[in-house]
Parts: sequence; C-alpha cells; structure tokens
Amino acid sequence: MPSDSMSSESPDPVVTRFAPSPTGYLHLGNARTALLSFLAARKAGGRFILRVEDTDEARSTDEFMIALYADLKWLGIDWDEGPDIGGPHAPYRQQERRTLYDEWLSRLDAAGLTYPCFCTPTELNISRKRQLAAGQPPRYAGTCRNLTTEERAERLARGLPAALRFRVPEGQTVSFVDVVHGEQRFNTDDIGDFIIRRTDGSTAFFFSNAVDDALMGVTLVLRGDDHMTNTPRQILLLQALGLRIPRYAHVALLLGMDGAPLSKRHGDTSLRDLREHGYLPGALRNHLVRLGHSCVSDGWLDEAGLIADFDLTRLGRAAAKFDEAQLRHWQKETVAHLSTEEFLSWIAAELPPGLDAQQKAQFVSVARANIELPSDARAWANVIFGKLDAFEPTALAAIREAGEGFFTEALKLIGHPGAEFKQAVKALGQAAGKKGPALFMPLRAALTGFTHGPELAPMLALLPFAEVQARLEHARRLAV
Repeated sequence: MPSDSMSSESPDPVVTRFAPSPTGYLHLGNARTALLSFLAARKAGGRFILRVEDTDEARSTDEFMIALYADLKWLGIDWDEGPDIGGPHAPYRQQERRTLYDEWLSRLDAAGLTYPCFCTPTELNISRKRQLAAGQPPRYAGTCRNLTTEERAERLARGLPAALRFRVPEGQTVSFVDVVHGEQRFNTDDIGDFIIRRTDGSTAFFFSNAVDDALMGVTLVLRGDDHMTNTPRQILLLQALGLRIPRYAHVALLLGMDGAPLSKRHGDTSLRDLREHGYLPGALRNHLVRLGHSCVSDGWLDEAGLIADFDLTRLGRAAAKFDEAQLRHWQKETVAHLSTEEFLSWIAAELPPGLDAQQKAQFVSVARANIELPSDARAWANVIFGKLDAFEPTALAAIREAGEGFFTEALKLIGHPGAEFKQAVKALGQAAGKKGPALFMPLRAALTGFTHGPELAPMLALLPFAEVQARLEHARRLAV
C-alpha cells in the first residue's frame, strides 16, 4: 500500500450524492448538505444520487424515508438515481446491499487486513479514559490485533461477540486535498484499527459509506467538516480494495446564533417544522445556499439562478450560523416573487370560506405586503372580513392614550357613509389637535387591533360602514 494518497481528479461530469439515515425528519444541516451537493452536480451538468444509509435498523423507518423524499422534493431537489426511482447502481438502500458488502469484506480478509475484535464496550471505554488521562489521542489499543489463530478460534468457540476491525498500516501518512480546506495530512499511527463490521453483523459507516461512493461512481463528496477525520480511514479502505477515491469537500458546520451546533434546543430546526410553519422552499434555498457559501448575487435567486451562482471555490471554512431573521428576509423576498395565483394558493386555507374572486383579489392587493407566513394572512383576513374582538397590547395602549374625545370626533368625521378617508383624517387631526403618529396610531389601533399593517384607506374600503362605525364606538368605550 502506498504511503501517500491524493484524491483522484474528478472527471466530467461530476457525480455527487446525498446519503442520509432515515432515523428522523430532515434537519436543516443535512438539508443544506443536500442542497449544496445538488447544486454542485447541476452546475457541472453531472448526476446527483440519493442513497439511504439505513443500516441502523432499530431507528430507521419507512415513515422517515418517505418523509425524506417529500421534504427534498418540496425544497426543489430532485435526483437522477435513488431508492424510489432506481438506476444503474441499484439497490440504493444499504439494508439491501449486504451481500455486496460481504463480498468486499471478504477481499480485505483474504488480504490479511482484518481481524475479529472481542473487546467489550466497557473495556474500550476504560482504555479510552486511560489514553486521555495520559494526554494521548484516543485510539484502539490493538488488544486483539495480535491474537493467535488458536486464541481467536477459542473465543469464537465460546460464542463471544466479535466485531471486525481493519488493520491500519503503521508509520504511514494519508494525505488528500480537500476542496474547502486544502491539503490534509494524517499519520496512520494516530488513527488506530477501526471497526468495519459491528458485532450484530451490520457494516460500519467507515466501510459501507466509502464502498458505496466508489461503486456508485461518486466523484465529489460534500459533507460536514465533522467528517474530516473519517476521510483518512475511508481512503485507506479504498486504497486497500483498489477502488477509486473521490474528491472531498468538507463544508463548515451549521451553528445556531449562540455559536453552538444547531439542535432542537434552538427551536424548530427540521425542514418539516419550518415547512409546517409556512416558510416557502425558495426562502429556505436562498438562506441555506448562503450558509457556508458566498453568492455573487445579493438578490433573490430562483433555481436556475442558484445553479448559475454556485461555485465550489466559494465554499467557506468558517462555521455558518443559521439566522431566523435572515430566513424571514428571504421569506419576504420569496413571497414577493409569487404570482397572484401562487400567493392565493399558499394562503387559501387561512381565508374565510365563501369569498368571491373579487374579494380575494382585493385582499391580496391590500394585505400582501404585510404577509410573511400564512398565519399572517389569517390575522389580516379576520381584520378585513371578520369582527374585531382582540387588540395587541400596544394597540390598546394607543387607544387609551388618545382618549374618549378623539374617538367621539372620529365617529363624526369617519364613521359615516360617504366619508372620504384622507380628508376625514385631516379634519380629525385638526379637530383633535393631533398629527403624525399621534393621529394615525390610535386610529389604526381602533380599526385593526394593530399599530402596524397595510395602508388604512384601501383596507377600510373593504369594510362595511356599519363595521367601521362599530369599531370606532368600541374604541371610544375602551378609551374611557
């Protein structure tokens, strides 16, 4: 085996993959990895493969796998090969590839590069603690490496559970050029022999992940930089098996705004959570592509724009932070790019039944700029088409600060048929001695229950006169 290894140059077209485990809903960090891998393949005119790594049978479920397909497609990601559509490298679920793994494991065994390990989890944990206490990097101590044939046979005869370890060559250097981080070098003496088949017979990530990449023709692996130390192990395996080594691009991890790795304690961070809250796929795409990757364009990008803007050389090394404020910015941009038909379809469930086409069109023209999420549409639909029965605290405070007299005048000037709103408000300001926010804030609060929102005049044009009058009278009583 050679002492140095450099990843092969990637041929054209590029082949990337996304290989999630169906043990839960798609997390934002994995969604970003999927998106970057998809964009890299599409930018190069290559192929994008979906592979499901479901060797953890206790936690992997078909329910999560089906949800995974749905979430990826919702995000705008499609694939050229995968479990649901097949392809030249089928099967694409690791549970269905065991015979293949056994074949490649037997090649390592025939080359004398594996051995059974009988160490228990407790023994391994004690060894690890001793190494750490001595200031040494934790690695397998090689306890079972030099057992004799007779000693191994005796342990197997007693039925002791045995994992299978790969013999890491001593005194060598594994090197590769990472697309993001540049040249990386690892001393094999710091790696230690690692498990490639568990005691339950399932293959470990190091082995199955690397073999699948090679056999499926993957030429570029994008994954989180927490996998950086896994790469030399996988390169050693691929070298030993004579399989092609892909290029690797280890992208920065996704963090919360507090700098900690993104997790459920940061709130709703699965793609499904955000989808159910009403975020649009275009918003997620535009935010995620800018986390750990610099876009040339500062503006909103559609799918074609994202592909055109994507560049592997602009993947950054610094950890990326998920920022919900930035996501909301891209949500606003995405909403603005929806057609009227798309917008109405998006908020349809939040509108009261029975609205005709004209009422829907009027609602869109009045409220669209103030709607970021479908729940916002529900709130404004209630203001425009329903009865006002609740006020936000700032609105109630504005009403009370304006006083009863203000609304008595408002009822005279605004709350009657035929009143032209702008002229009536000007007259109200003169009568009440108020202008600017002191004039408009309490009026908006009384008529909408909010101190912010769509322009008042067109919104009030949708309200029956009796409802305008009732709201002003209600505000007058609240101000007493």
